Amino acid sequence: MRLDVFAALSIGSTLALAGAALGQQPAPSPASPAPPADYGPPITNEQAKAAAGAALAEARKNHSPMAVAIVGPAGDLVYFEKMDGTQLASIEIAQGKARTAVMFRRPSKAFADQYAARNRAFTSFPEQPVASEGGVPIVVDGKIIGAIGASGGSD
Repeated sequence: MRLDVFAALSIGSTLALAGAALGQQPAPSPASPAPPADYGPPITNEQAKAAAGAALAEARKNHSPMAVAIVGPAGDLVYFEKMDGTQLASIEIAQGKARTAVMFRRPSKAFADQYAARNRAFTSFPEQPVASEGGVPIVVDGKIIGAIGASGGSD
């Protein structure tokens, strides 16, 4: 089973037209965003450790201390690891980013972009999203099985 981590939802559609009628058809409308993926079975501990391990390896390579949280489809913590030297606030922030990505079925960066655009409508949600890049849904076979959240490093 291949583990795909999305940075954003894919956009696309397929248009099938008969060859003879092609010239008579009006111009196709722009592609609509694909619906968010459905939830699948929860991420396993083995998958969670592998995803966190890849993120932490990249952080070590970049000399960037990070906290990494993996949550299941319901937002429950499955795996967590923090590198030495990571700021303590990153513990909660990493978990919040992961929960945001899985609960809203999109990267936490989408909320950061909305905040930057001065669209504050999301602040009324009961589950307050973390409006910061670093949370991404984990998708396997087209189903969201969890999410990863990372926080720390240096800018």
